[in-house]
Amino acid sequence: MSGQRSGLISLRIRPALLSVLKAGYSRAFLTRDICAGLTVGVVALPLAMAFAIASGATPESGLFTAIVAGAIISLFGGSRYQIGGPTGAFVVIIAGVIARHGYEGLVVATLMAGFFLMLMGFFRLGKVLQFIPYPVTTGFTAGIGLYILVSQFKDFLGLQIGAQSPEFLEKLHSCWQGIGTMQHGAVITGGVTIGAMVLVRRFCPRIPAHIVGIFSSMLVVWLAGLEVETIGSRFGGIPAALPSFAMPHDFFGLAAKVLPDAFAIALLAGIESLLSAVVADGMTGERHEPSTELVAQGLANIASGLFGGIPATGAIARTATNIRAGAASPVAGIIHAVTLAAFMLFLAPVASLIPLASLAGVLCIVAWDMSEIHKFARLLRAPRSDVLVLVTTFLLTVLVDLTVAVQVGVVLAALLFMRRMSEVSNLRLGVAGNGNGELSNDSRIACASSEYCPGEVMIYEVDGPFFFGIAERFLSVLHVLREPPKVIVIRMDHVPTVDATGIHALETFVVHAGRKNIQLVVCGLQPRVRFVLEKLGTLNKLGEGNVLETLPEAMQRADNLALSAG
Repeated sequence: MSGQRSGLISLRIRPALLSVLKAGYSRAFLTRDICAGLTVGVVALPLAMAFAIASGATPESGLFTAIVAGAIISLFGGSRYQIGGPTGAFVVIIAGVIARHGYEGLVVATLMAGFFLMLMGFFRLGKVLQFIPYPVTTGFTAGIGLYILVSQFKDFLGLQIGAQSPEFLEKLHSCWQGIGTMQHGAVITGGVTIGAMVLVRRFCPRIPAHIVGIFSSMLVVWLAGLEVETIGSRFGGIPAALPSFAMPHDFFGLAAKVLPDAFAIALLAGIESLLSAVVADGMTGERHEPSTELVAQGLANIASGLFGGIPATGAIARTATNIRAGAASPVAGIIHAVTLAAFMLFLAPVASLIPLASLAGVLCIVAWDMSEIHKFARLLRAPRSDVLVLVTTFLLTVLVDLTVAVQVGVVLAALLFMRRMSEVSNLRLGVAGNGNGELSNDSRIACASSEYCPGEVMIYEVDGPFFFGIAERFLSVLHVLREPPKVIVIRMDHVPTVDATGIHALETFVVHAGRKNIQLVVCGLQPRVRFVLEKLGTLNKLGEGNVLETLPEAMQRADNLALSAG
C-alpha cells in the first residue's frame, strides 16, 4: 500500500500478504499453505479454548478470537508466517478485568488496546517495544506461568470449590481448603494428558503433543468410565455458529475504569507479537515489518472485541508450528482461521466432550514452558540491579497485578538505566599549564598548555552524552574549586548528544560562573549538538566569540580573556 508520512507519524503499511501476491503466488504455495493451515488449525483448537477458560471467559470466546483475530493478523500483518490468537500472556490480566468489570469491561479494554496498538504502528514504535528490558519480560512471563499453573489446580484436581477469586493467594487458599473434595478421575485424566505430552515431545516432537494428550485422556475416560467434568457439562457445549457483531452497551462508562488494563494489554500484545515475528524471521530468514504488524494487531483486537472474543496477539508456538508445517505465505494463517470456523460449524459437539482436567493438563505444560525456569535462575546471577528488576516484576505479577508489574518493572529498569548512563559519561578537569587542580572524586586531569596564563585557565571536558544523568556532577565543579580560575574552557568534542536537562545545566553553569566573575569558552561542538544549542538560544547566552571549533582556538581565546581580566 502506498501512504503518507508526516513527522513521526507514518500511515504507510505494507502487509506481507500483498507483497507475496505481487511477487507471484503459485499453486505449489497454495498446497503448502493448505497443509500448514490445517495443521496449525488443529493445534490452535484446544489451546484457544483452554486460554479462554483459564482467563474466566467461555471456550467459544477463545475460538472466536482465533478465527476473527487470526484471519485479520494474516490478512494485514507485517510477518509472512505469523499466527494470531489468544495466548497465555493475557490470562492474568483478562481474569482480573472480568472479575472487576465483567466480560463487557474486557470488551471495552480490548477495543481500547486495539486503538493503542494502531497508534503504536502509526508512530512507528515497533522498535521501541524491543527495548523493554530482558529482566522485565522474563519476570512477568515467569509470573504469568506460575499464575496459570496455580489457576489450573481446581480443574486438574477436580476440586468442588465453586468460583475462584482472580487473586493468586486467594486461589491457593481456596484450593487448600477444598483439597478434601479432590476427584481421582480428574487427577488421572490430567495426569494422562501430561504424561502423553511429555512422551510425544521426547520421542515424536513433530507431532502436536497437546492433541495427543487430549485424545489420550478422552480415550482413558471412555474406557475406564471415569466421571469427569467436561466443556459440555460446565458451559453447556459450544455453539455451532460463527461469531456475531455486538457493541458494548456502556463503552464510555467503562473506558476510564479499564484504561490501565487497556494499556497493559496493548503493551503485552505488541511485545509478544513482535517477539513472535522475530522468532519467525530467525527460522525462515525473512524480515517482518514491525509497524505494519502493530497496526494489524490493533485491527485484530478491535475486531475480536466486537465479535465476542478476547485479546489476541502473535502466538509463538503456533507460528513456529506453521513454519515447520511448510507454510509459504499468510494464506496459511487464513486457512487456520477457516479450519477453526469449520470445526465450530460441524464438529462443536466433539469439543463438548473434552475433559476440563485434560485442558488443565495442557495448560500446566504451557505454564512450564512460559516460566522458563532455567532463564529465570540464570538471571539471578546477573548484576544486582537486574536481579532487583527481575524479582520485583515477578512478585508484582503474581501477588499484585500484571499491569502494575509491567509499569513498575519498566520504570525501575529505566531508573537503573539512567544511573548506568550517568556512569558512562566522564567528566575531566584540569588546570592549564600544569597538572594540579582541585578535582572532584570522579574526575581525571586533562592537561593543556596556556602560553600566557598558567593556572588561570581551567579546562572542563565532557566525554559522552550530555544529559540529565551527569547534570548534577557538571554543576558541582564550581563548588569544589577553592580558587576559581579566570576562564573555564568547556570542551565538548566527544559529546554526541544533549538533552534539555543538560542544556539547562549548561545555562545554569553560565549564570553561576558569571556571579564568580568566571568567563566561559566552549569548543568542539558536534553539528547535532550545535544545532540544538543554537535552536534553544544557548549559544547566545555564552556570548559572541566564546564558541570555538578547536581546543587551540579556545585556549587562545581563554588567554586573551584572562589577560584582559587582569
